[in-house]
Amino acid sequence: MNEIELLREWDADAPPLTDTARARARFRLYQAMQAPAAAPAAVGRRPLLRIAVACAAATAVTATVVVAQNTGESAPRTQTVSATTVLRGAAAEALRLEKPLAPRDDQFIYTKEVIELKPVSGGPVKKYVDESWNSVDGSKKSYVSELGHTQWVPPAQKGQYSWPPTEWSKLEKLPLDPARLTIVLRESGTKPDFGRKTRADEWPMVQFFLAGLLRDSVLPKGLRSAAFEALAAVPGVEVLPDRTEFNGHTAIGVRYVGPRGTPWEDGGRVLLFDAKTYRYLGLRERTTMKLTTKVYDQSQYIVADGVVDRVFQRP
Repeated sequence: MNEIELLREWDADAPPLTDTARARARFRLYQAMQAPAAAPAAVGRRPLLRIAVACAAATAVTATVVVAQNTGESAPRTQTVSATTVLRGAAAEALRLEKPLAPRDDQFIYTKEVIELKPVSGGPVKKYVDESWNSVDGSKKSYVSELGHTQWVPPAQKGQYSWPPTEWSKLEKLPLDPARLTIVLRESGTKPDFGRKTRADEWPMVQFFLAGLLRDSVLPKGLRSAAFEALAAVPGVEVLPDRTEFNGHTAIGVRYVGPRGTPWEDGGRVLLFDAKTYRYLGLRERTTMKLTTKVYDQSQYIVADGVVDRVFQRP
Protein backbone atom coordinates (compact mmCIF):
# COMPACT_ATOMS: atom_id res chain seq x y z
CA MET A 1 0.00 0.00 0.00
CA ASN A 2 2.91 2.34 0.61
CA GLU A 3 3.99 1.98 -3.02
CA ILE A 4 0.45 2.52 -4.32
CA GLU A 5 0.16 5.71 -2.27
CA LEU A 6 3.55 6.99 -3.40
CA LEU A 7 2.96 6.34 -7.08
CA ARG A 8 -0.47 7.98 -6.93
CA GLU A 9 0.94 11.06 -5.20
CA TRP A 10 3.81 11.31 -7.69
CA ASP A 11 1.54 11.02 -10.74
CA ALA A 12 -0.97 13.58 -9.48
CA ASP A 13 0.86 16.68 -10.65
CA ALA A 14 4.16 15.39 -11.96
CA PRO A 15 5.63 15.76 -15.45
CA PRO A 16 5.27 12.78 -17.79
CA LEU A 17 7.18 9.64 -16.83
CA THR A 18 8.66 7.42 -19.48
CA ASP A 19 7.06 4.13 -20.46
CA THR A 20 10.10 2.28 -19.13
CA ALA A 21 9.88 4.08 -15.80
CA ARG A 22 6.21 3.25 -15.36
CA ALA A 23 6.79 -0.37 -16.39
CA ARG A 24 9.55 -0.80 -13.83
CA ALA A 25 7.45 0.78 -11.12
CA ARG A 26 4.60 -1.61 -11.92
CA PHE A 27 6.99 -4.56 -11.95
CA ARG A 28 8.39 -3.62 -8.55
CA LEU A 29 4.88 -3.25 -7.16
CA TYR A 30 3.96 -6.64 -8.62
CA GLN A 31 6.99 -8.22 -6.96
CA ALA A 32 6.00 -6.71 -3.62
CA MET A 33 2.46 -8.06 -4.01
CA GLN A 34 3.82 -11.55 -4.72
CA ALA A 35 6.14 -11.54 -1.68
CA PRO A 36 5.21 -13.64 1.40
CA ALA A 37 2.88 -11.84 3.77
CA ALA A 38 5.47 -11.85 6.56
CA ALA A 39 8.11 -10.13 4.45
CA PRO A 40 8.66 -6.40 5.11
CA ALA A 41 7.83 -3.92 2.40
CA ALA A 42 10.86 -3.31 0.18
CA VAL A 43 10.21 0.37 -0.42
CA GLY A 44 9.53 3.17 1.99
CA ARG A 45 8.96 6.87 1.57
CA ARG A 46 12.05 7.95 -0.30
CA PRO A 47 12.57 10.52 -3.05
CA LEU A 48 9.97 9.48 -5.57
CA LEU A 49 12.11 9.87 -8.63
CA ARG A 50 14.25 7.07 -7.20
CA ILE A 51 11.22 4.78 -7.01
CA ALA A 52 9.77 5.56 -10.39
CA VAL A 53 12.61 6.49 -12.69
CA ALA A 54 15.90 5.80 -10.99
CA CYS A 55 16.80 2.43 -12.46
CA ALA A 56 19.59 2.91 -14.89
CA ALA A 57 20.15 -0.77 -15.59
CA ALA A 58 22.35 -2.44 -18.13
CA THR A 59 24.63 -5.39 -17.65
CA ALA A 60 26.85 -7.64 -19.69
CA VAL A 61 28.24 -11.14 -20.03
CA THR A 62 28.77 -12.45 -23.57
CA ALA A 63 27.65 -9.80 -26.04
CA THR A 64 30.30 -8.10 -28.13
CA VAL A 65 30.79 -4.89 -30.08
CA VAL A 66 33.19 -4.24 -32.93
CA VAL A 67 35.28 -1.12 -32.30
CA ALA A 68 37.30 0.35 -35.17
CA GLN A 69 40.96 1.06 -34.52
CA ASN A 70 42.83 3.79 -36.38
CA THR A 71 45.95 1.95 -37.50
CA GLY A 72 46.83 4.06 -40.52
CA GLU A 73 46.03 1.18 -42.85
CA SER A 74 43.63 1.52 -45.78
CA ALA A 75 41.22 -0.90 -44.10
CA PRO A 76 41.23 -0.36 -40.34
CA ARG A 77 41.37 -3.44 -38.18
CA THR A 78 38.71 -4.09 -35.62
CA GLN A 79 38.73 -5.22 -32.02
CA THR A 80 35.93 -7.24 -30.48
CA VAL A 81 34.98 -5.88 -27.06
CA SER A 82 32.74 -7.84 -24.72
CA ALA A 83 30.19 -6.20 -22.48
CA THR A 84 31.98 -7.81 -19.54
CA THR A 85 35.13 -5.96 -20.59
CA VAL A 86 33.26 -2.66 -20.75
CA LEU A 87 31.69 -3.05 -17.30
CA ARG A 88 34.89 -4.25 -15.67
CA GLY A 89 36.68 -1.34 -17.29
CA ALA A 90 34.02 0.95 -15.82
CA ALA A 91 34.67 -0.64 -12.42
CA ALA A 92 38.38 0.13 -12.70
CA GLU A 93 37.68 3.71 -13.75
CA ALA A 94 35.25 4.16 -10.87
CA LEU A 95 37.99 3.13 -8.43
CA ARG A 96 40.50 5.46 -10.06
CA LEU A 97 38.20 8.49 -10.12
CA GLU A 98 36.28 8.15 -6.86
CA LYS A 99 36.68 10.78 -4.17
CA PRO A 100 36.90 9.43 -0.61
CA LEU A 101 34.00 10.89 1.37
CA ALA A 102 32.62 10.43 4.86
CA PRO A 103 29.43 12.51 5.08
CA ARG A 104 27.83 13.16 8.45
CA ASP A 105 24.30 11.98 9.14
CA ASP A 106 23.04 15.57 9.24
CA GLN A 107 24.36 16.43 5.76
CA PHE A 108 22.90 16.08 2.25
CA ILE A 109 24.01 14.46 -1.00
CA TYR A 110 23.81 17.03 -3.79
CA THR A 111 23.28 16.00 -7.43
CA LYS A 112 23.01 18.14 -10.56
CA GLU A 113 21.73 16.25 -13.58
CA VAL A 114 21.03 17.32 -17.16
CA ILE A 115 18.16 15.70 -19.10
CA GLU A 116 17.70 16.35 -22.82
CA LEU A 117 14.61 15.37 -24.83
CA LYS A 118 15.07 15.24 -28.61
CA PRO A 119 11.91 14.63 -30.69
CA VAL A 120 12.43 11.62 -32.97
CA SER A 121 10.37 13.32 -35.68
CA GLY A 122 12.52 16.45 -35.51
CA GLY A 123 12.24 19.74 -33.71
CA PRO A 124 13.92 21.63 -30.88
CA VAL A 125 15.59 19.80 -28.02
CA LYS A 126 14.12 20.35 -24.57
CA LYS A 127 16.75 20.61 -21.85
CA TYR A 128 16.22 20.36 -18.10
CA VAL A 129 18.77 20.91 -15.35
CA ASP A 130 17.64 19.11 -12.19
CA GLU A 131 19.22 19.66 -8.79
CA SER A 132 18.44 17.43 -5.80
CA TRP A 133 19.44 17.32 -2.14
CA ASN A 134 18.97 13.95 -0.40
CA SER A 135 19.34 13.50 3.36
CA VAL A 136 22.38 11.36 4.21
CA ASP A 137 20.62 9.34 6.92
CA GLY A 138 17.03 9.92 5.79
CA SER A 139 16.09 11.79 8.96
CA LYS A 140 15.62 15.16 7.25
CA LYS A 141 13.38 16.33 4.44
CA SER A 142 14.96 15.87 1.00
CA TYR A 143 14.39 18.12 -1.99
CA VAL A 144 14.28 16.35 -5.37
CA SER A 145 13.74 17.38 -8.99
CA GLU A 146 13.03 15.59 -12.27
CA LEU A 147 12.25 17.27 -15.59
CA GLY A 148 11.87 20.52 -13.70
CA HIS A 149 9.27 19.11 -11.30
CA THR A 150 10.42 19.67 -7.72
CA GLN A 151 9.10 18.51 -4.38
CA TRP A 152 10.00 18.07 -0.73
CA VAL A 153 10.15 14.45 0.40
CA PRO A 154 9.54 13.86 4.12
CA PRO A 155 11.72 11.53 6.21
CA ALA A 156 10.91 7.83 6.26
CA GLN A 157 8.23 6.84 8.75
CA LYS A 158 8.56 4.04 11.27
CA GLY A 159 8.37 0.64 9.58
CA GLN A 160 9.32 2.01 6.15
CA TYR A 161 12.65 1.53 4.43
CA SER A 162 14.20 1.73 0.99
CA TRP A 163 15.91 -0.94 -1.05
CA PRO A 164 18.64 -0.59 -2.06
CA PRO A 165 19.32 1.44 1.08
CA THR A 166 19.93 5.17 0.78
CA GLU A 167 21.27 5.84 4.28
CA TRP A 168 25.06 6.16 4.21
CA SER A 169 25.50 3.98 7.31
CA LYS A 170 23.64 1.12 5.57
CA LEU A 171 25.47 1.62 2.28
CA GLU A 172 28.77 1.25 4.12
CA LYS A 173 27.66 -2.18 5.36
CA LEU A 174 27.07 -3.56 1.85
CA PRO A 175 29.80 -6.04 0.81
CA LEU A 176 32.43 -4.97 -1.71
CA ASP A 177 32.79 -8.50 -3.04
CA PRO A 178 30.65 -8.49 -6.24
CA ALA A 179 29.23 -11.99 -5.74
CA ARG A 180 28.22 -11.32 -2.14
CA LEU A 181 26.84 -7.89 -3.08
CA THR A 182 24.58 -9.54 -5.67
CA ILE A 183 23.20 -11.96 -3.07
CA VAL A 184 22.69 -9.29 -0.40
CA LEU A 185 20.75 -7.09 -2.83
CA ARG A 186 18.81 -10.11 -4.10
CA GLU A 187 17.50 -10.81 -0.60
CA SER A 188 16.04 -7.27 -0.25
CA GLY A 189 17.21 -6.70 3.30
CA THR A 190 16.46 -10.17 4.68
CA LYS A 191 19.16 -12.57 5.87
CA PRO A 192 21.21 -13.50 2.79
CA ASP A 193 21.75 -17.14 1.87
CA PHE A 194 25.25 -17.08 0.35
CA GLY A 195 25.06 -20.78 -0.47
CA ARG A 196 22.06 -20.50 -2.79
CA LYS A 197 22.46 -19.77 -6.48
CA THR A 198 20.37 -17.01 -8.00
CA ARG A 199 17.39 -18.35 -9.94
CA ALA A 200 16.71 -17.29 -13.52
CA ASP A 201 13.55 -15.44 -12.50
CA GLU A 202 15.50 -13.42 -9.89
CA TRP A 203 18.04 -11.86 -12.24
CA PRO A 204 15.74 -9.04 -13.48
CA MET A 205 15.33 -7.78 -9.93
CA VAL A 206 19.03 -8.26 -9.18
CA GLN A 207 19.98 -5.95 -12.03
CA PHE A 208 17.15 -3.59 -11.01
CA PHE A 209 18.60 -3.25 -7.51
CA LEU A 210 22.20 -2.99 -8.72
CA ALA A 211 21.21 -0.25 -11.14
CA GLY A 212 19.25 1.53 -8.42
CA LEU A 213 22.40 1.48 -6.31
CA LEU A 214 24.46 2.94 -9.16
CA ARG A 215 21.91 5.74 -9.52
CA ASP A 216 23.39 7.32 -6.40
CA SER A 217 25.94 9.90 -7.50
CA VAL A 218 27.95 9.51 -4.28
CA LEU A 219 28.71 6.11 -2.73
CA PRO A 220 31.12 4.74 -0.08
CA LYS A 221 34.61 3.89 -1.30
CA GLY A 222 34.72 0.83 -3.56
CA LEU A 223 30.97 0.26 -3.73
CA ARG A 224 30.40 1.69 -7.22
CA SER A 225 33.21 -0.43 -8.60
CA ALA A 226 31.79 -3.53 -6.90
CA ALA A 227 28.36 -2.80 -8.39
CA PHE A 228 29.77 -2.57 -11.92
CA GLU A 229 31.62 -5.87 -11.38
CA ALA A 230 28.40 -7.46 -10.12
CA LEU A 231 26.50 -6.20 -13.16
CA ALA A 232 29.11 -7.83 -15.38
CA ALA A 233 28.00 -11.22 -14.02
CA VAL A 234 24.26 -10.77 -14.65
CA PRO A 235 22.90 -12.77 -17.62
CA GLY A 236 20.89 -11.05 -20.33
CA VAL A 237 22.95 -8.12 -21.56
CA GLU A 238 24.38 -6.93 -24.81
CA VAL A 239 26.57 -4.24 -26.26
CA LEU A 240 25.09 -2.15 -29.04
CA PRO A 241 26.87 -2.82 -32.35
CA ASP A 242 27.68 0.79 -33.22
CA ARG A 243 29.48 3.50 -31.35
CA THR A 244 27.59 6.72 -30.69
CA GLU A 245 28.29 10.31 -29.70
CA PHE A 246 27.24 11.28 -26.20
CA ASN A 247 27.99 14.55 -24.41
CA GLY A 248 31.16 15.12 -26.41
CA HIS A 249 32.44 11.55 -26.15
CA THR A 250 32.57 8.57 -28.46
CA ALA A 251 30.58 6.04 -26.45
CA ILE A 252 29.82 2.34 -26.25
CA GLY A 253 26.26 1.44 -25.26
CA VAL A 254 25.33 -1.47 -23.00
CA ARG A 255 21.78 -2.56 -22.26
CA TYR A 256 19.99 -5.25 -20.25
CA VAL A 257 17.48 -7.40 -22.12
CA GLY A 258 15.20 -9.29 -19.75
CA PRO A 259 13.01 -12.37 -20.18
CA ARG A 260 9.63 -12.13 -21.90
CA GLY A 261 6.93 -10.74 -19.65
CA THR A 262 9.25 -8.34 -17.82
CA PRO A 263 9.53 -4.58 -18.40
CA TRP A 264 13.07 -5.09 -19.71
CA GLU A 265 12.29 -7.51 -22.55
CA ASP A 266 12.80 -4.74 -25.11
CA GLY A 267 16.09 -3.54 -23.62
CA GLY A 268 15.01 0.07 -24.00
CA ARG A 269 17.47 1.81 -21.68
CA VAL A 270 21.13 2.05 -22.62
CA LEU A 271 24.09 2.85 -20.38
CA LEU A 272 26.86 4.71 -22.20
CA PHE A 273 30.58 4.41 -21.53
CA ASP A 274 33.59 6.21 -22.98
CA ALA A 275 34.89 4.07 -25.86
CA LYS A 276 38.53 4.42 -24.74
CA THR A 277 38.49 4.52 -20.94
CA TYR A 278 35.10 2.84 -20.26
CA ARG A 279 34.25 5.63 -17.84
CA TYR A 280 30.49 5.76 -17.27
CA LEU A 281 28.98 8.78 -19.03
CA GLY A 282 25.21 8.59 -18.63
CA LEU A 283 22.19 6.93 -20.19
CA ARG A 284 19.86 7.21 -23.14
CA GLU A 285 16.43 5.76 -23.93
CA ARG A 286 13.51 6.24 -26.31
CA THR A 287 10.37 7.43 -24.55
CA THR A 288 6.77 8.34 -25.29
CA MET A 289 5.38 11.19 -23.22
CA LYS A 290 2.29 10.57 -21.15
CA LEU A 291 -1.05 11.57 -22.69
CA THR A 292 0.63 12.20 -26.07
CA THR A 293 1.99 10.21 -29.00
CA LYS A 294 5.24 12.20 -29.10
CA VAL A 295 8.36 10.03 -29.09
CA TYR A 296 11.66 11.38 -27.77
CA ASP A 297 15.23 10.25 -27.41
CA GLN A 298 16.00 11.08 -23.79
CA SER A 299 19.58 11.53 -22.60
CA GLN A 300 20.68 12.22 -19.06
CA TYR A 301 24.00 12.70 -17.31
CA ILE A 302 25.33 14.04 -14.02
CA VAL A 303 27.41 17.21 -14.19
CA ALA A 304 28.04 17.84 -10.47
CA ASP A 305 27.69 16.11 -7.12
CA GLY A 306 29.01 16.30 -3.59
CA VAL A 307 28.19 16.57 0.09
CA VAL A 308 26.72 19.76 1.58
CA ASP A 309 25.45 20.92 4.96
CA ARG A 310 21.97 22.09 3.94
CA VAL A 311 19.39 22.07 1.17
CA PHE A 312 20.07 24.59 -1.64
CA GLN A 313 23.78 24.71 -0.76
CA ARG A 314 26.10 23.64 -3.58
CA PRO A 315 29.56 22.07 -3.30
